Amino acid sequence: MPRTPSEYAVHIMLEGGHREEVRFSTIQDFQKWYSGELVPKSDSDAFINVPLKTVQGEYMVLRPAKVVAIRVEPVFYGSVDRDY
Repeated sequence: MPRTPSEYAVHIMLEGGHREEVRFSTIQDFQKWYSGELVPKSDSDAFINVPLKTVQGEYMVLRPAKVVAIRVEPVFYGSVDRDY
């Protein structure tokens, strides 16, 4: 029986070596943001919002043209806490 991820950690690698991690509740939420915000403006140096769910009122903006890579990692919560 396949497990269902509790959320998805999205690692955004930026030009210059910076890395940021944001979390999405579902893969569909990520895909909606990715295809609706990031891809259409991929060559733009204008800022776009990145949704954060960690702290209310906190937000992040980035320039889509500076995104080098994105890694999507499913996160499974369970009774065993494995902090890597």
